[in-house]
Amino acid sequence: MAQTRRMTVGQALIEFLAHQWTVDGDIRERTIPGVFGIFGHGNVAGIGQALAEVNATRPDLMPYRQARNEQAMVHQAVGYARMHRRRATFASTASVGPGATNMLTGAALATTNRLPALLLPSDTFATRVADPVLQQLEQPHDIGLTVNDAFRPLSRFFDRVQRPEQLYSIALSAMRVLTDPAETGAVTIALPEDVQAEALDVPLEFLQDREWRIRRPLPEREPLAQAVAAIRAAQRPFIVAGGGVIYSGAEDALRALVEATGIPVGTTQAGGGSLPWDHPQYVGGVGATGSTAANRLAAEADVVIGIGTRFSDFTTASRTAFQDPNVRFVNINVAAFDAYKHGSQLPVIADARETLEALARELDRFAVAPAYAQRVAGEKSGWDAAVDAAVAPTGAALPGQPEIIGAVNAAISPRDVIVQAAGSLPGDLHKLWRTSDPLGYHVEYAFSCMGYEIAGGLGAKRGLEAAGDDRDVVVMVGDGSYLMLSSELATIVAEDVKLIVIIVQNQGYASIGHLSETVGSQRFGTKYRTYDAETRGFQGDGRLPVDLAMNARSYGLDVVEIEPGPDAAARLGAAIATAKASQHATVIHIESDPLVYAPDGEGWWDVPVAEVSELASTRAARAEYEGQVVAQRPLLGDAPLS
Repeated sequence: MAQTRRMTVGQALIEFLAHQWTVDGDIRERTIPGVFGIFGHGNVAGIGQALAEVNATRPDLMPYRQARNEQAMVHQAVGYARMHRRRATFASTASVGPGATNMLTGAALATTNRLPALLLPSDTFATRVADPVLQQLEQPHDIGLTVNDAFRPLSRFFDRVQRPEQLYSIALSAMRVLTDPAETGAVTIALPEDVQAEALDVPLEFLQDREWRIRRPLPEREPLAQAVAAIRAAQRPFIVAGGGVIYSGAEDALRALVEATGIPVGTTQAGGGSLPWDHPQYVGGVGATGSTAANRLAAEADVVIGIGTRFSDFTTASRTAFQDPNVRFVNINVAAFDAYKHGSQLPVIADARETLEALARELDRFAVAPAYAQRVAGEKSGWDAAVDAAVAPTGAALPGQPEIIGAVNAAISPRDVIVQAAGSLPGDLHKLWRTSDPLGYHVEYAFSCMGYEIAGGLGAKRGLEAAGDDRDVVVMVGDGSYLMLSSELATIVAEDVKLIVIIVQNQGYASIGHLSETVGSQRFGTKYRTYDAETRGFQGDGRLPVDLAMNARSYGLDVVEIEPGPDAAARLGAAIATAKASQHATVIHIESDPLVYAPDGEGWWDVPVAEVSELASTRAARAEYEGQVVAQRPLLGDAPLS
């Protein structure tokens, strides 16, 4: 008879998670190194009790980390996972009702970014012995429906432990998805509060160490041969490097391939760091927020090689980036769903690193023509000069965001990590930030979630510390995003985690303000102003007396305020140097001019404009929109195979 231990479902799940290991080549690490949790009546007697018991008896088995917001817990897990190239993530537990639903945004972010996060939301009584309970959603047409069913469309895996015996198969299935590079994302196990506290005889086999090996599928022979033939026949090949390059650890393989062939590389937001910024073949970000160098080369490319990219609308400039009428797409992706994007007839469903290494062997002695190589060098040189000019000190009392970015970039170390997610900063960073390290650029732009920055930066720092890496993490956050979710500053203080947070205050929503102008709405509702009863709006000059520096200081952090002045950017650089020398977290506050933009990268983003309007500004924007939309293509990979 198999040996067993009498345990609650909560205790068994925590013990099980503590013994799961991810293996990726010669790297072996714990898949779930810890749990974030906020406790209430849904989980305090189940997962909460299990964590308390482990903390008292075996504290290293499953470390617990406190949080102040359930959404932020998941953001931390995602930030951690990014730094560990998807090999590890945290679990997050929440109580019934509002605690659980607070994690919904985090679930969507994890799944959209293809990054693993384990969610353990508590659920109402499976037995319904007390029905309805506090915080229970009731739907007369479906009594079994709970708020946790909202996680179903947001998760790559969802199940509910209705009976204790279901834990085994559910937990194992959850781990399979968490560690599958093609399937990973939010993994949700809903846990009714009564079931969490129920006991069962758990087989010791369930509690033993278990290894989950990251799949690195090799490219199949025929698709690889077709890809090689297409590239060899190309006159103007172009690579789009996405997040899959980073997650596969394929940056060295990418560098070897492009150095041998001369093929230029543009990166998506997730692919930032795939090549260092000063590499001869790196031409900057591509797409709506890309560089002129990348976008001009992309527009003329006859073969586009996508590596680990979802080909989102920002990457394709809403399907206007690639204009050669006979362009062909080689889509290399571990997920078939992404490899077949936009009608590609040359999908290679395989690991990025394995495919790049295979391509390097098969493309032996292939190189782009000297004239094309010269064109690549010229476009890169031109864009580098444009960036130099954009980030140079201006002497303005309120520096623009490009100048601020330049000051931050110059003040930090080449291996430091920049974290950002929402507003106007991601677009400017995609154009202007000069990344030197594969893990140095962490911009969450698949979901572009306001409020991600501080929590995600904290998760990134935890991930680095767990790997014994002492580099600094620098969070840049706009005032709008800061106001959305600054609560994890308290967590930073509680654990004395060193993070550098730079609040860029522009008195409103700079990105949406600019976008509003492009659609003819003239920044309506995007400024932080006092309410004007006469005009019934917020478009006046009455600025809010909100003091974000004082707010940050109230958490107990070291805060540096950069007062407006012609040397503000220089003082920002000095403040960052001081913050780097400190052993504790620092918040730096600086005001910016929201009307100073990064240089135009010749990309476009499709945001429809009202077809009819009484506003002259909207009518003018519609006319411009109709001129742009004609460049869109119904499919990107629709050129016939020869």
